[in-house]
Amino acid sequence: MSLIDEGTKAELIRLYEAKDRHYHGIRHIEALLALLEAHRAAFADPDAVEAAIWFHDAIYDSRRKDNEALSAALAAGKLKEQVDAPRLARIVTMIEATATHEVPTFEDTSARNDAALLLDMDLSILGAPPATFDAYEANVRREYAWVSEADWRAGRAAVLRNFLARPRIFHTDIFVARFEAQARENMERSLEALSA
Repeated sequence: MSLIDEGTKAELIRLYEAKDRHYHGIRHIEALLALLEAHRAAFADPDAVEAAIWFHDAIYDSRRKDNEALSAALAAGKLKEQVDAPRLARIVTMIEATATHEVPTFEDTSARNDAALLLDMDLSILGAPPATFDAYEANVRREYAWVSEADWRAGRAAVLRNFLARPRIFHTDIFVARFEAQARENMERSLEALSA
């Protein structure tokens, strides 16, 4: 059962439909919700993950470095009446983890697994077919239109190199099998274009 009431969903949709959301908008949320449904059986608490999906990019300003923390705080405020404290803490921690895409150190294995799956879903666009990946990159660039071309190329290349340096981009076997090879191909191709 969804932890988010229709009124809150409507508020979040308004945020995600803002004109400056070229990638981090409602289509991104819908894509993650579809992945959640496709892999629902793999989650210990799919309703908590659904809440984290809805809130994880609620606050998004490409000039800020604290979007995830602000989004987590928004979730904490909106959900505190209907979600018990330990579950809410897991939701907040999952949202905060989307800043680094490192799995949080939950003591509970099932909470750790849910967080790993959420992070993998959030990064699944990296392993999309080339045309979809290229559209994603173009949309992220539009969100950073205020950044000079030279700074964009340097910054984006650093992000891609960071992901490519990981032994695995995705944390879970499910997503490694489905997206890892294509993600590496996409990012290597993107790096080449950025340094051209």
